Amino acid sequence: MAVIKANAYGHGMVPIAHALTDVDSLAVARIEEAIQLREAGVACPIVVLEGVSNADELRLAGQHGLETVVHCREQIMLMEENSGTGADLWLKLDTGMNRLGFAAEEFREAHRRLVNLPSVSRNPGLMSHFSSADLSESETSEDQLKKFLEMTEGLPGERSLANSAGILNISASHLDWVRPGLSLYGVSPIAGKTGQDLDLKPVMRFSTWLVAIRNLAAGDMVGYGCRWRAAKPTRLGIAACGYGDGYPWALPDGTPLLVNGMNASLAGRVSMDMIAINLGADSDARVGHEVLLWGEPELPVEEIAAAAATIPYELLCRVSQRVSREIVSAQTPIR
Repeated sequence: MAVIKANAYGHGMVPIAHALTDVDSLAVARIEEAIQLREAGVACPIVVLEGVSNADELRLAGQHGLETVVHCREQIMLMEENSGTGADLWLKLDTGMNRLGFAAEEFREAHRRLVNLPSVSRNPGLMSHFSSADLSESETSEDQLKKFLEMTEGLPGERSLANSAGILNISASHLDWVRPGLSLYGVSPIAGKTGQDLDLKPVMRFSTWLVAIRNLAAGDMVGYGCRWRAAKPTRLGIAACGYGDGYPWALPDGTPLLVNGMNASLAGRVSMDMIAINLGADSDARVGHEVLLWGEPELPVEEIAAAAATIPYELLCRVSQRVSREIVSAQTPIR
């Protein structure tokens, strides 16, 4: 079950869906995302992880043949009062995330009510979600897996627990369905590791170009707040990218970049539309040369996220819509 919510983690939901021809199903967070996929011609099963919130969404789920997750009493009541989705359901157990899902003492009764719905023709799938699977040794994850297996024992229906981190860290959690998300895009869900460490290949390559070159004398200051000062004569590059494009404002001086394939570093605060780059005194970089912000094995997004004191999920998801995108497969463009 390939998770492509949040615009496929910033990669483009529709082209990613069309590229994932071998998956058994897709998963999104909200019904609007699922409908967008259906309207783009995506025919495979689609699971809406947040389920439905009202009668209109319930009707739309049935109309578009969407599988929905049921995680609260109000959703069951909605289905009992209406005609149901007409599609398959997943029942969610809260095993300790304390976000969505039925508590252990409510779970079996919720299951009984679901299987008694006239519109339900298949036993509901059974799912939960790890909170700490990114840690290689986690008692919390062990407890969640144990609770899930105990609470679903003897119930019909396929089971799903493992997210990307669970797939990589907890083999016993694989069960009937796995739900890869971040790892689909070649990025590590494991704390302290990059995608390359896990033999993953990054999908997103985020780059721009130099729009100006400046020659600085020792002592010259750069950018808002004059945070960066040249310690010696330095060539400074100005690149067309800023926090308005999704490059984090919080990045510190020295954050690595690649300019025309050579090592360089951020100099001064990130502006809305531009960044300044310490090219070094001996650089031969010129206007028009490429600036890689993240995406190659030599410059993983995990490293940039750590420098910004955030997680790679956030950086991928917040690349803004004004950034032009070229979407290609290994051989030909994905359409």
